[in-house]
Amino acid sequence: MKPKKLKKKIQQLEKRLREDSERLGRLRGELQQAETAKALKAARKSAARATASVGKNSPEPTTGAKKPSDAKKAKKKLNLSPERRAAKRAAEGNRTTPSDQNSPTPPTQPPENRGDGV
Repeated sequence: MKPKKLKKKIQQLEKRLREDSERLGRLRGELQQAETAKALKAARKSAARATASVGKNSPEPTTGAKKPSDAKKAKKKLNLSPERRAAKRAAEGNRTTPSDQNSPTPPTQPPENRGDGV
């Protein structure tokens, strides 16, 4: 390669390296700014939480307002066919009588008569 061409390539490389180092420095600065902004935001958020929690711990009783997620959902009514409804009623009718018969009661034994009268 001719020396003139080599000099030109070296100059281009040096120029590119300078630009890259400037670019790298700029990106590092931006990263540092972003990190400090994030830290400030977190500090503000924690301070806001602390002041909010102080307000919540007041001795005044709450009115018992519940979150919407705590409220129970209304049960969806099933669309039963007449045959299914009849079967359900029959099952309910059968369930009450046998459950009384199936209740576990211990067998009763006649009392033993002892000769000593106890």
